[in-house]
Amino acid sequence: MHLDHDPAAPPAETIDFADFLAVDVRVGTVVAAEPFPEARKPSLKLRIDFGATIGVKKSCAQIAALYEAEALIGRQVAAVVNFPPRQIGKALSEVLTLGFADTEGRVVLFAPDQAVPNGSRLF
Repeated sequence: MHLDHDPAAPPAETIDFADFLAVDVRVGTVVAAEPFPEARKPSLKLRIDFGATIGVKKSCAQIAALYEAEALIGRQVAAVVNFPPRQIGKALSEVLTLGFADTEGRVVLFAPDQAVPNGSRLF
């Protein structure tokens, strides 16, 4: 599922701008978070509010190595909101929360550095 996380890896093949626009990346605010001990990698179950149009969605994110559940409440994060839901063990993940691998391969969340309205789309 994951691509090469090596910063020295060459870029992926060229895509059309329309392909980029097909991926709907939005910002939402974490409204609930809890440990997901059944996951293979350190993970948390999140509920993220993407505003009135998209609503609150569930995400299973491999972020527990760097983040405590309670510290994420109120934090804005970016996620792909137009992938089909995916069953992760006993949990259903409705959006893909985005991040980058640090030097040890742990996920660092991708988020705006200033508050923006929930549901704002990446461009």
